[in-house]
Amino acid sequence: MAKVASRSGLPPELVSRFVALGLVDAERDARGRLWFRPSAPSAIARVQRLRDGLCLNYAAIGVVLDLLDRIERLETVLRHSERAAKEPTPWT
Repeated sequence: MAKVASRSGLPPELVSRFVALGLVDAERDARGRLWFRPSAPSAIARVQRLRDGLCLNYAAIGVVLDLLDRIERLETVLRHSERAAKEPTPWT
């Protein structure tokens, strides 16, 4: 936790709050310590950019993050379907 907070430039309490609010993913071990994915610092930075740049509260940030994730999934599906449409149909 301290390492991720330090890399993010935020107090550990704020990082812990992000986890509690569901804004950053983390797992708890048997001792209750938080374990983060390697992408955690960039996820924390994303939350901070939304907070600072758009002056959103944390509830709104959660909604925006959900929408951004949905958009990303839809764009991935669209790219795959566009590629499939460009491939020639096999003759059988």
